Amino acid sequence: MKDCYSVTTYSVQSILGYINAGDIAIPEIQRPFVWSKTQVRDLVDSLFRGYPTGYLITWKNPDVKVKGGGTAEGKKVLIDGQQRVTAIMAALAGQQVLNEDYELGRIKIAFNPLYDGEDSPFEVLTPIIERDTKWVSDISELFQPGASTFKFITEYIKANEGCDADKVSASIEELTSIAMRQLGVIEIDASCTIDEVTDIFIRINSKGAVLSQADFAMSKIAADEAHGGNMLRKAIDYYCHLAIKPEFWSTVSAQDPDYMASEYVAKSEWLKDDKDDIYDPDYNDVLRVAFMYKFGRGKLADLIALLSGRDFEARDYKAEIADESFTKLHDGVLRFMDKNNFQDFVLALRSAGFVSPSIIYSKGAVNFAYNLYLTLREDPSIPSTDVKRWVQRWYVMSVLTGRYSGSSESVMDRDIRRISEQGFLSFYEEVAQAQLSDTFWEVNLPQALNTTSTRTGAWLVYLASQVRSANNTLFTNGVKVSDVVATIGDIHHIFPKNYLKKELDAQKGLYNQVANYAYLEKRINIKIADRRPGDYFTEALDACSAGSTYFGDIAKVDDLYANMAENCIPKDIFDMGAEDYKNFLSQRRQLMATKIRDYFKGL
Repeated sequence: MKDCYSVTTYSVQSILGYINAGDIAIPEIQRPFVWSKTQVRDLVDSLFRGYPTGYLITWKNPDVKVKGGGTAEGKKVLIDGQQRVTAIMAALAGQQVLNEDYELGRIKIAFNPLYDGEDSPFEVLTPIIERDTKWVSDISELFQPGASTFKFITEYIKANEGCDADKVSASIEELTSIAMRQLGVIEIDASCTIDEVTDIFIRINSKGAVLSQADFAMSKIAADEAHGGNMLRKAIDYYCHLAIKPEFWSTVSAQDPDYMASEYVAKSEWLKDDKDDIYDPDYNDVLRVAFMYKFGRGKLADLIALLSGRDFEARDYKAEIADESFTKLHDGVLRFMDKNNFQDFVLALRSAGFVSPSIIYSKGAVNFAYNLYLTLREDPSIPSTDVKRWVQRWYVMSVLTGRYSGSSESVMDRDIRRISEQGFLSFYEEVAQAQLSDTFWEVNLPQALNTTSTRTGAWLVYLASQVRSANNTLFTNGVKVSDVVATIGDIHHIFPKNYLKKELDAQKGLYNQVANYAYLEKRINIKIADRRPGDYFTEALDACSAGSTYFGDIAKVDDLYANMAENCIPKDIFDMGAEDYKNFLSQRRQLMATKIRDYFKGL
């Protein structure tokens, strides 16, 4: 790895010069600036005092072969240090930055030439400071091309009669010397693999932050002006921001005329009226789905290579491959953003019972399902009316088996290739027979429900099955699970927690089993209190038999039994106490597994 990178230093002035000349591309410059104004001030103060400010890391884009046999030299992409460089450009060069709402604004840092040496001579500009002649309101004025330090000092002394002219002169000269402060730069060669670049980043970055492959890909995209990368990246960022914050549209439409004139605006404008939060994608999700769908691959490292023009067979870089890759990615992103595609896919999740983000298992499973939706829409062997059903079944199967949990790129890559090679229906049957055997439903699935985690796939699919069947919450006749599934606070213990603690000295691992959970209205839970399950279920049964009221609102015996069945409550619950708790868990897990199986077969 030693030949993979070099370490050097550049002055602040040189770094800014390279950026202005386009030799170093800053992919993050069009994204929101997340540093606070105080952090900008502190960075300037560190440069002023000569304190270390950490390394910048650049990664050279590979030189690509062009027609005629020549090569086009690749730019250096700044992959770490964007916030620091943006802060320097804001404070010293006077450039505007984007805030979290993508609004342009200035960050002005003030300087006091008469500082006493103990406190910082820098402050974020405020109205009070701006009115105080002792302060230089905006230090960027001294770093503009052609700025006269002598003239500036003369005017300052005139405005502050009686000040120490020598101290002012020395302070201003020291301030402007920031431009010559040296910054350490690690320059990574284009030959480095993604894994090597990531390793270098983590070892050098003091925070040990993980730089994802999506970050690398977005950096590649934004730095490639020839292929419209800046606008493509902006479109992805805007889309993801709008998915979470629809009101952001007013800012985009008012402040970004270039974007409003682009082809992407038609694909994102609909989000200004969208309130659905089941699937709010980030840029990682957009890239992964678009890449899987258009390239038939699952590893984002391949996207980064292809955007650079990588020819995997010839092991070099070609301009036509970069051209084709950007075209594919562009088309894939547009298909991802399309209102009809996106909403129809989300409807597939909803109609399968996944009506709340609280029961969505993982972004990986959702991303693959959306890729599958886009792919099957173009599969002539599958009727368009059947696409959503197959997507639902694949998504539920992947959630139940944890197919795309953890590090799933290799699994996704393999699945995509197998679907391409043998067709989806054939591959689905092969996977279903291998993964969803009778042993899975009768043994593995009940075992998967032996957990305290409400994020396990089996539990989430169980809730989806209740939603899809329009089941009522326990002891109610009209309050649907779908109405309360997003509210974790409405999940209660069938065997009350305090009852189990008292009778069995039970610990969390026992009383917080998901098989002991049911959605239950708070008013009902309060009335049940810490009673023995056999007692309060018997009370409910007796009340229904007598036609009198109790803690619930079910008035008929048959309705009570039906309500117990849809909540997978064993029929002998009326006789159960603490000594029966483990048997209850075993029975209920089997009932839940059966319900899940029936639900899956019905999709």
